[in-house]
Amino acid sequence: MKKSVLRNVSLALGTAALALGGFATAAQAQRDPAYAAARASGQIGEKMDGYLGIVGAGSSQLQAMVSDINIKRRAVYAQKAQAANATLEEYSLTAGCLAIARTAPGEKYQAPDGSWQTRTSAPPLRDSRCP
Repeated sequence: MKKSVLRNVSLALGTAALALGGFATAAQAQRDPAYAAARASGQIGEKMDGYLGIVGAGSSQLQAMVSDINIKRRAVYAQKAQAANATLEEYSLTAGCLAIARTAPGEKYQAPDGSWQTRTSAPPLRDSRCP
């Protein structure tokens, strides 16, 4: 992935984050108690591809919630990728890098090897392609 594309994507994500008052996804702008509880309990976590993932087996309700959030994220990513002259994959990877960097201690995230990790006070493990 070209550094200039990553830089453009990072700038677009930053602009979108300011517009939404937080991270650049509609999903995080609409946190509800079920989402917050699932995140705090480690049932869901941020994936390297910019989407949420279910850690372990999830109920049908949890699966539906994660699917809904991911559909909303994809719509935002597609729009922002086009504006940043990037591919959806480039944009979502950069969004994933930023989401993982913003996890709080105790929250789950996907490491570069695909395993689920629990964030500590140390920086999270991130993909080498992260800006």
